[in-house]
Amino acid sequence: MVKVFSNSWALFIGVLLLMIGNGLQGTLLGLRGAFEGFDASVMAWVMSAYFAGFLFGSRMAPGMIQRVGHVRVFAALASLISAGFILYAAVPDPIAWAAMRFVVGFCFSGVYVVCESWLNDASTNETRGKTLSLYMIVQMLGIISAQFIVNFADASSYILFVVMSVLVSVSFAPILLSATPAPVFQGAKPMTLRQLYITSPLGCVGMFFMGAVFAGMFGMSAVYGAEKGLSVADITTFVAVIYLGGMVLQYPIGWMSDRMDRRRLITFTCLAAAATMIPAAAFAGSYIVLLIAAFVLGGLGNPLYSLLIAYTADYLEPEDMAAASGGLMFINGSGAVLGPFIVGAMMTNLGPDFFFVFMALNFAIIAGYGLYRMTRRAAPSVEDTASYAYVAPQASPVAVEVAQEYAIDLAEQDEEAAEAEATVI
Repeated sequence: MVKVFSNSWALFIGVLLLMIGNGLQGTLLGLRGAFEGFDASVMAWVMSAYFAGFLFGSRMAPGMIQRVGHVRVFAALASLISAGFILYAAVPDPIAWAAMRFVVGFCFSGVYVVCESWLNDASTNETRGKTLSLYMIVQMLGIISAQFIVNFADASSYILFVVMSVLVSVSFAPILLSATPAPVFQGAKPMTLRQLYITSPLGCVGMFFMGAVFAGMFGMSAVYGAEKGLSVADITTFVAVIYLGGMVLQYPIGWMSDRMDRRRLITFTCLAAAATMIPAAAFAGSYIVLLIAAFVLGGLGNPLYSLLIAYTADYLEPEDMAAASGGLMFINGSGAVLGPFIVGAMMTNLGPDFFFVFMALNFAIIAGYGLYRMTRRAAPSVEDTASYAYVAPQASPVAVEVAQEYAIDLAEQDEEAAEAEATVI
């Protein structure tokens, strides 16, 4: 891991600064919205705009990179992000915020594609798995670190918005001054949604509702804390614990994923998450209960994203996974765009604790559909499934493709080792 970092340290530092800035954005807007008097339904529009921009950008970014190259695309998009962060403080209006969130989401999708393409090109078959793991760790550390930075200045002032802008601007330097040459970008043509659904109905349905969950977690968690009247320190800790849970539990869930029917694991994980969210809504007056719920929400929700991708890959040929990844991300992004509207309306009309009820409903729908799918076809044998590879929900299609390529390589290596062992015997 140290060697991997030393080979691409500039990229990793740049990504860390970008993720601190992005992590600050969601929490800070949730807090500032409360100071400005925006209720949850209004903030839902603001938060949803980021995911709409990200979804649109994921379609546009590959073409932009092919036309003008990685360096120019990164510099242009990162500059727009930096400008947008400053304008949040200058124009505290929900319509303006929604417009800027759309632009920022669009830009971040392109920035992620560029960074992940560079990292993939800089890695070898032997280091690709470690590179991907370190990239995901850096992303999570950046978002967690951002939550604690919020406590060092008044969220009602402009200082933290300046800090966000500076962090993104500074991230240019290590990335653009890196000696790593820009790779040749080749975008895969997405598989049609109909083909994807026929291949893996549970994968598609699960990705849609997990998109709604992720948008609620990453877009509305700070809004929930503000609606509950929590202090800034309590809100930032609450949000940080969501990401911490994702870091801690993704390995054991990934380990189980490679050793049992993934459909059963998806269903059980969703049932466990739903069963935790309902008591959290009922006993949300206790801050300890909120932290436990946040840990479970992030800890079970984040790995489900990778688990659904791995499950879908079990029914695809290796050469089709790159095309399928674009479709899966589109489905997930569609759920993410709709999620904040629904949870915002529930929190406004029924109370802030319906944040957890919304999460429980989404997990329950996935679990129910998983149980139904178990009656429709048999699961593939564990020996025939690809290895689990963790991918963060905020990653671009490039990271998803790289993760699946790595999983396929591992599966092929295991198969070759088994054949060699059988030959010796």
